Amino acid sequence: MGCFFMNDLKKRKKRRKKLLKSRAASVTVTFCVFFIFAAMLTGIFFLMCMMTLDSQVSSNLDGELERAVYIEKMYANSTDEQEALNILDNAGMEYILTDNNGSILHQNGNDTRAGKEVKYLFYGSMTAQDRELSDEEFVRRYTFFVINDRDSDVLRVSDDDDDGLDLDCIKYAQRLFKSMKNSGFTEPESDSGDKDLVKGVRDGYDSNIHADDGDVALITSNESFVEMPLWVKMDIPDKGQTVYLKCIVSTRVNDLMYLMSTLVFFAAVLVLMLLAMIIVIIRGIINIRKMRNLLFTDFKTRGNNGMWFIFHAERIVSRRKNSKAAFALVDLEFVGYRRFCACNSVDEGEAMLRAVYDKLSRYTEKKELLAHNAEDSFALMLRVKDEENAKSRAQMILKALGEVLENSSLAFHAGIYIVPAVENAGIFTKRKNVDIERDFNNACTACSALSDSESSGYSLYNEKFIEEQRWIDTVNHMQQAALDNEEFLVYYQPKYDPRTHELRGAEALIRWQSPQYGFLSPYRFIPIFEKNGFITEIDHYMIAHVARDQKKWLDEGQKCVPVSVNVSRAHFIESDLAEQIRDIVDKEGAPHHLIEIELTESAFFDDKKAMINTIGKLKEYGFAVSMDDFGSGYSSLNSLKDMPLDVLKLDAEFFRGEEADTERGEAVVSEAIRLAKSLNMRTVAEGVEVKEQVEFLASQGCDMIQGYYFAKPMPGDEYRERMIQGKNDCGGN
Repeated sequence: MGCFFMNDLKKRKKRRKKLLKSRAASVTVTFCVFFIFAAMLTGIFFLMCMMTLDSQVSSNLDGELERAVYIEKMYANSTDEQEALNILDNAGMEYILTDNNGSILHQNGNDTRAGKEVKYLFYGSMTAQDRELSDEEFVRRYTFFVINDRDSDVLRVSDDDDDGLDLDCIKYAQRLFKSMKNSGFTEPESDSGDKDLVKGVRDGYDSNIHADDGDVALITSNESFVEMPLWVKMDIPDKGQTVYLKCIVSTRVNDLMYLMSTLVFFAAVLVLMLLAMIIVIIRGIINIRKMRNLLFTDFKTRGNNGMWFIFHAERIVSRRKNSKAAFALVDLEFVGYRRFCACNSVDEGEAMLRAVYDKLSRYTEKKELLAHNAEDSFALMLRVKDEENAKSRAQMILKALGEVLENSSLAFHAGIYIVPAVENAGIFTKRKNVDIERDFNNACTACSALSDSESSGYSLYNEKFIEEQRWIDTVNHMQQAALDNEEFLVYYQPKYDPRTHELRGAEALIRWQSPQYGFLSPYRFIPIFEKNGFITEIDHYMIAHVARDQKKWLDEGQKCVPVSVNVSRAHFIESDLAEQIRDIVDKEGAPHHLIEIELTESAFFDDKKAMINTIGKLKEYGFAVSMDDFGSGYSSLNSLKDMPLDVLKLDAEFFRGEEADTERGEAVVSEAIRLAKSLNMRTVAEGVEVKEQVEFLASQGCDMIQGYYFAKPMPGDEYRERMIQGKNDCGGN
């Protein structure tokens, strides 16, 4: 069965949610990681650019600010107005002097102030007196407002023309020379031609200038520079004025080129890293999709598998737009598939599965689901109107599959569970607490109700199946404790000679006296034990208790007769079964000839060679062996020919049915008794309930009769009384 059994609903829902979110989560996480990493790299790159530019500009700006601070101090400390103006005029810098209202009092050069004011905290050279200022005074004293020059968007670059410096370069050299001179530099007075060199710079010639005394050296060359003019605003509170000095922030083009080359290199590395990450992510997404396809693909049918079915069924049923639709979940079990593979080959079995899958795909619509759920089962989700529509769809599918299974003994069982539409006061609402695994398990449960049938058919789920499943779980839980506490009782049903009515034997039958559920008949638990394998423990239990009772009655001096004990079909897979039975009986101390081992007829069709070997060992150890339910549907004359049996039990169905079938049934029984006698086998007719049947069996030479005509199954104490009585003269139970 292709069912999903999970005990914990919370774990099942958690697992389902992970499955539903796996695709979105994998892609989302991948892209989130990519964008975070890309943002980090981009941020680091721009931060590096800003820090480099800031370092380049700040180093030059600080030099200019030192000059501006020096000039501002001289101007602020001057008491004579004209002398103060001369200081500004001779400073070699363009300036604008305004009052507190912004009115221009004096200026040298054009007013090119523009842009937004930016605070700039200067930490240049300070006097000892400056260092004693408070933090507030220091910030107020050395915080300047740097204003962009109106022409700062056009950088003035001096070229490296061999014919000489261009005008911008000459002006820069002249301003620099003038500022140096005003700061204490004096022209050299030697006759070495230095004056001419200095004059050459003043006049704009390509020259080298130096001072012989080593105080100052001015070197000019053909190197190109980039200049950026900035206005520095400095307040002079004592005079109620504000002075704006135009500073020239310059740097060499070579330095900028080196900086730009470095930045371009890092930008290229960043782009390559991002491209590599994109490639890795794309390949990862492709691989994830390939893995998901592998995860959702069934390799036998080359179609969808059960995991794919659960994944998509959950999504479809959970959608609000599908709440007005009813769905039929179908567990379609391939009956006899393993037998088909064993009789033919696995390759032919897989070819059959593919043919079935192809046929089913033609009978499922576009919005319906189909998957090969397990080795011998398929899962379908059909859109239906109601239960009748679901039944008709199932019949149509089973009929179509009959074409694939033509000329074969194979069949299909279909279990159906209906997921109804969700309607509340005429309004269709979204389904809540959707659990496809649980619902499909219900379809599997419905399919299991057909397990005893060998022909195709369908079963619709109802609440009765839940009660049955709960009872199965209860039995599975209680069985070992019941065995340990000896809650299982041995009942005996006597076997009588139909001619003399003397007790000739008995059959041991099991009953369950449960403290919780009371007296339970075998049909309530034996089928469950046969499916879960616990029946082998019951076999041991029954053999041991029958041997114990026989030993006890012998010790009491009773005349015991053989008692047959059923041994299940599942037990015969064990090669040492005969030794197990021998050891159990020997442990209880009962004679072997008083224990008869009863085998069901179906057991003769498993491993015939092993069966013959086991029967031979049992007879060697002194046990009688009988075949139960002869004629129940598996009869084979070859089995009677090959199996060295002692007793043949005729199935009770021979003695039931319509009156018209009596003559035919009697003919079959007569021939079976004659055949058994010719093979030196005793015969037992079970299920005999009326006198006419007893008389007929007696006339045909049947050895023993077991049925309600003589006695029902009874507890051991009651059977002991029957055994003491020895004969049933009147018949009846």
